[in-house]
Amino acid sequence: MIFKIISLFLIFMAVLALFGRLRFPKLPGKTGMKRCPDCKRPLIGKGPCSCGGKA
Repeated sequence: MIFKIISLFLIFMAVLALFGRLRFPKLPGKTGMKRCPDCKRPLIGKGPCSCGGKA
C-alpha cells in the first residue's frame, strides 16, 4: 500500500514537472536586466553603479 502511494506521488510530480517545462521553457542567457557597461554587474534601481561607472 505504501509503495502504491509513493509511486503515485512520484508519477504526479513527474507530470507536474512536464507541464512546468511546457509552460516555462528554459530562459535564455540574458534576462533583459540592465548591466553596468564597465563591470557588467546587474543594475538595481535608478542610481549609478557602485563601481563608479556610468549607468
